[in-house]
Amino acid sequence: MTGVDGLHTLGRWPADRAVATPDRVAIDDRGVVLSYRGLEERSRALAAAFRAAGYGVGDRIATLTGNSADHVVLFFACAKAGLVLVPLSWRLSPAELAHQLLHADPALLLVEQEFDALADDALARMAVQVPRDRLGLDGVEGEVPVPHRRGTAPEQRAVRDDDALLIVFTSGTLDQPKGAILTHANCFWTNLSLSRIAGLGSADVVLAVMPQYHVGGWNIQPLLAWWVGATVVLERTFDAGRALQLIADRRITTMMGVPANYRFLALHPDFAAADLTSLEHAIVGGAPMPEALLKIWHARGVALSQGYGLTEASPNVLCLPDEDARTRLGSAGKPYPHVEVQVADPATGERLEGAATGELLVRGPGVFAGYFRAPEATARTVIDGWLHTGDLVERDGSGYFRVIDRIKDVFITGGETVAPAEIEAVLLEHPAVAEACVVGVPDETWGEVPVAWIVPARGALVDDDEVIAHCAASLARFKVPTQLRLVPQLPRTSNSKVKRRELLDRWLAEHIPTEGAR
Repeated sequence: MTGVDGLHTLGRWPADRAVATPDRVAIDDRGVVLSYRGLEERSRALAAAFRAAGYGVGDRIATLTGNSADHVVLFFACAKAGLVLVPLSWRLSPAELAHQLLHADPALLLVEQEFDALADDALARMAVQVPRDRLGLDGVEGEVPVPHRRGTAPEQRAVRDDDALLIVFTSGTLDQPKGAILTHANCFWTNLSLSRIAGLGSADVVLAVMPQYHVGGWNIQPLLAWWVGATVVLERTFDAGRALQLIADRRITTMMGVPANYRFLALHPDFAAADLTSLEHAIVGGAPMPEALLKIWHARGVALSQGYGLTEASPNVLCLPDEDARTRLGSAGKPYPHVEVQVADPATGERLEGAATGELLVRGPGVFAGYFRAPEATARTVIDGWLHTGDLVERDGSGYFRVIDRIKDVFITGGETVAPAEIEAVLLEHPAVAEACVVGVPDETWGEVPVAWIVPARGALVDDDEVIAHCAASLARFKVPTQLRLVPQLPRTSNSKVKRRELLDRWLAEHIPTEGAR
C-alpha cells in the first residue's frame, strides 16, 4: 500500500493519542481497562492482518455484538485499513438480520458468543454463506479468515476522507431499514462540531450506554472522547440501577441517552439518593424530551439539555448550550457549527424565513454519502445538497428550534393538526404512566382521533378516567386521547424508537373487517 491517509481519516486518532498519552485509560469495559497504547497497538495489528488476508478498501465487516472494547479495536482497525464497519442490532429477529446481511453483503461476519444462536438462525435463511468468526484476541485478532465477496477484489491503497467508514441501518419505523453510509469526513466533521459545543476534554469520564449498532454509540461522545484523550466507561447495555452506581463509582462527568434512558433512571428507586455530583452535563436526543422530565434532572443539579440529530447527518444537527438548558426547556437549540439548516413548507417545499413551522432541511459536511446500494432512496432524501429530514420543527424569532414530531406521525382530526409527541409529554407527567405512545386512528366523524398506548408505572393502577381528565386539563379537547390501551411494553425498533405503525396496524386489525368478513 502506498500514499498517505487523508487528513480527516479516523485511523489516525488512536495513533496520535498513543504518542501523546499512551498510558491513559481509553476504555473501561466492565472493569477491564485498555490504554491508548493498547488500543493503537491492537487496532494497527488487526488492520495489517486484514490487508495481509486480502481485504481491500470498501470491504464490509458486519458485527453482531454488544458494546465492547474488542468492537472499538475493530472499528479503528477498519478505519486504518479502509474497511467499512457494519454493526448489526442483536435486538432484531433472525429474518430481519438475514435481510440486512444480504443487503450489506459483508466480506466477514464477526459474532459475539452470546449471539451465536441468533446468527445461526439468520445465516440459515441465506443462500449466500458468509465467513464467520469472533471478535477479540481469541478470534479475528488471532487469525483473519479469507474474505467473502461476489465481485472483484477491491484495491489496497491509502484511506481517503471520502471513503466509507460506517454503514448504520436506520430504525425503519415506517419502512424497511436502509444502510446509511458515513464516511471518514462525515465522522470527522460531526465530532468537530460536537467538540465546539460539548467542551469534552482529556479529564472527562464518559458513560457510554448507547448501543454500538446505533450512530450515537460512536459519534455522540465516544469517538470525540478518544480523539481528545478522555476515558470512556463502556456499558454493554443500559441498566438504570447499574448506570446510577457507575456515575458515582467512576465519577462520570458526562453521558448521552435517549429520553427513555433518563426516564428509567429517574423512576429508579435509587435515583433520589444517588450521587450525581460528578455529572456535569448530559445530552438527550433521539426524540423530544418531556419538559417535566427535564425539570426532574435539573432539580438534581444536572445540566441535561436537548439535542437533535439523525443517522443521515452523522448525526449531530441541533444543540442547546448548557447556559440555555434551564431557561429554554423543550428547545433543541440552534445548529452546531459547520451545520446549515432551513425550514421548508412540507406541502410546497418553499423555504420559510424567520419564525416558522415546517420540515427541517440540513446541509453540511456531516450529511451522509447516501444509502448503500439504494440510489433512488438517496435521491428522494438528499435534494440539491439538502437532507430532507422528515421532521417537523418550529423555529422561533431568535433562531431556536423545537422538534415537534415526525411529519408522517402527525395526524389531522376535525381539520386540526396534532403532534403525538405533545400528547405523550402530558401523559408522561401522570405518575401512573411509565411510557406512552399516541397514534391517530381512523374515525368516521373526525377523520382521525388520538388513541394512547400506555405502559403503567411499576406498581401503579391506571384509572382511565383520571388519566384522561389529566390530559383534558392541559390539552385542547381534540388532542385528548379517546381511549387508553394498557400494554406491558411498547414495540420498539433496534434503536429504541416506538413502532407507531405496528400499534396502528394492531388497532386496524381489531376495528376494520378483513376482506370477505361479514
